[in-house]
Amino acid sequence: MSFSITSNSAAASAGFHLAKNQAAMQMSMRRLSSGKKIIAPHEDPANLSVSMKINASITRLAGAQNNLQNSISFLEVQDGILASAAKIITRMNELKGLASQDPMKSSQDIASYDDEFRDLQVQLYQMSGETFNGVSLFANYGVNGAESVFRDARTNNTVSVHTSSDGATGSKISLHKSALLAALTLRSDTLAAAAFSTANNSATAGAASVFSFAATSSTNGMTLDKVSAGVFDKALSNVAFLRAQMGGSMSRVTIASENIARQKTNLSAAQSRLMDIDIAEETARMAKYSVLIQAGAAMLSQANSSSDIALLLLR
Repeated sequence: MSFSITSNSAAASAGFHLAKNQAAMQMSMRRLSSGKKIIAPHEDPANLSVSMKINASITRLAGAQNNLQNSISFLEVQDGILASAAKIITRMNELKGLASQDPMKSSQDIASYDDEFRDLQVQLYQMSGETFNGVSLFANYGVNGAESVFRDARTNNTVSVHTSSDGATGSKISLHKSALLAALTLRSDTLAAAAFSTANNSATAGAASVFSFAATSSTNGMTLDKVSAGVFDKALSNVAFLRAQMGGSMSRVTIASENIARQKTNLSAAQSRLMDIDIAEETARMAKYSVLIQAGAAMLSQANSSSDIALLLLR
């Protein structure tokens, strides 16, 4: 057996492996404490780059989903107003029947019905000007006296909402602003001949007579005696069309929102596979390094004590 006094190679080797195991142990502890398998960029540059891009897509999708949720709220508020408008038209139709079909009503009773009829017209006009967070809910166009006519879904009066992580370059949905005022403005040439009473034909000769359910004030609204029952059915039909149009938009927005939620889930799973640590595997690895550190420390102690034997030989 030989002993080297100037160089303890066993102790140097034990110290090297002890330091290496300590560094691995510290890395395992950092990974477990952070929950990430990639702590520093040099560990896996490619996967880190992919993960950052996926995370950016998830963030953009979250913004698009929030926009779609606001769109659903926009459409829900619009539909609620349209439902109220239909209720008002139904009540106006009832007032027409109460005022004209009951011979026991006095002129004062009829005047009371007429006041309510005018007030409901004002209410319809005010409802058509409602907004959602400052954005008008309705496209109040096409109400120009005898030229008024109900416009359908082909009229381009929309609000565009982006539905992907690509922003303006990606897919989008166009939300129609319901043409409430135009739906409540009826022309005699779009209805049966009996739709308007003679008293309503106040337009110039040869022009179409017009009745609008929406008045800016009670003074310029139509009275009960100037409109026949036929116009109520047409107005309700128009409002029903607007609600159906809105329902189609809401169906599309809801599907788009569900699609984005599904994309977010899948992208989050992809990012997890790239970045999230396997707790069981890393815990086992940390236990391994813990044992190796203790064994390395013991071997280093033994290697250091081997020099004592050489000193005994010199005595």
